[in-house]
Amino acid sequence: MLKTALAIVFISAGALGLSACDVKKTQEGDVTVPKFEVNKTQEGNVTLPKYDVTPPTVSVTTTDKTITVPTVKTEEKTIELPKVDVVTGKEKNEGKK
Repeated sequence: MLKTALAIVFISAGALGLSACDVKKTQEGDVTVPKFEVNKTQEGNVTLPKYDVTPPTVSVTTTDKTITVPTVKTEEKTIELPKVDVVTGKEKNEGKK
């Protein structure tokens, strides 16, 4: 339970940190696609093989069976969790001015 809570906190902090970035485009991009010419040199003839397939018969049924299963008890505990404060890139830039 503690590991799960810590994992959730860290994942949330990471997502918040990534979404709080201030992004500015500093340069335009360009992609030049190469051009190709293809000449047909021979006529093709494709004959695919044929198959007769007999699929298996599958039956799905249910049956009742008594098994032993563990039970889980819960209790309340106060634990210390990390707190994360995030200053966005935009807020940082505004603070410098």
